[in-house]
Amino acid sequence: MLKTTDRKSIKVYKFKFSAVMIALFCAGLALCAAGIGLNIWRIITQGADDAYAWLQYILLFFVSIFLAVLIIAMLVKSQYAITDKHLVMQFGIIKTKYELDKICSVHLFKGANRLTVYFDDYQTKYVSIVVKEIWYDDFIKTLTEKNDKIGFSFSTKEEEDEIKKKK
Repeated sequence: MLKTTDRKSIKVYKFKFSAVMIALFCAGLALCAAGIGLNIWRIITQGADDAYAWLQYILLFFVSIFLAVLIIAMLVKSQYAITDKHLVMQFGIIKTKYELDKICSVHLFKGANRLTVYFDDYQTKYVSIVVKEIWYDDFIKTLTEKNDKIGFSFSTKEEEDEIKKKK
């Protein structure tokens, strides 16, 4: 979902997860639910006579709940936000900020259908942007509006194939 907020004119682009990632997240949530269910079943059927057994139950509850919260956070709050001074990449609870002044250029690989932000002229420091393809133009426009020194380039499928052949 693409949204603009008034707070410091932040533009937010939701992360685009692949079908495989969504399936892995669902499997992870199912395993967390199974861990909690198994733990409850073990408490009911076997009980807990000593501190070691209680420690096992508490640890399994903690790990299952922690992983479930982590997965849900990734699904809900994975996004790119462009503020007046930063490009903020958030993947669940992990947040990374890049200064817009340090961004050198943006390149759209049309053949690979990938958008990349470069932080140096040698194109060794970069970040791949994973958003919906229909948002590429708006993402590039927003970045270049915030810092007019950011260059933009693109390559076609044929150009990318030619570069691969040379290597």
